[in-house]
Amino acid sequence: MNKDLFHSLEGKSIYFKALSTNDAQAIHDYASDKDVKRFIGWNLMKSLNETTEFVELMINRESAGTHLYASVALKSTEEVIGTVMIFNFDKQANQAEVGYVFHKDHWGKGYGSESLALVTDFAFESLNLHKLHASVTDANIGSARILEKNEYKLEGRLKDHYFIEDKYYDSLLFGKIQAK
Repeated sequence: MNKDLFHSLEGKSIYFKALSTNDAQAIHDYASDKDVKRFIGWNLMKSLNETTEFVELMINRESAGTHLYASVALKSTEEVIGTVMIFNFDKQANQAEVGYVFHKDHWGKGYGSESLALVTDFAFESLNLHKLHASVTDANIGSARILEKNEYKLEGRLKDHYFIEDKYYDSLLFGKIQAK
């Protein structure tokens, strides 16, 4: 996996860079927000120290070759506004899962769609993966829209798959196969 190339991807409005504990405060700003955490797989970060430790864990996972992570920054301000990832690699089936999380102040501005397009192109062109997939709660309409805008297809639904804040949510399964 070429993590250096992944960390250097850029779009029209955003660019990727390697995760760094230097960005822990910016990451903490969204990783500690209940509205953001509500539909992602991360635990709510309760302190800056906890977020810094989680960033270190992600960096270690990437060094071990099991995950790819990048901070998403705005070109205009260099502010870190989110994190994107490729994980759960299945070498035999040549596929992986994608994920993303953004500070809520930057929702609905196209940064998620632009970021996922960069991740998808990288995974298909540089990693030569056959398929990418993602799972989102049925209540996470914004995330589902990001996937649909990037031509991921709804492939299935798992009833009451997530239990978040004392409520069950269905899991929507999206996938995209590399066009040949």
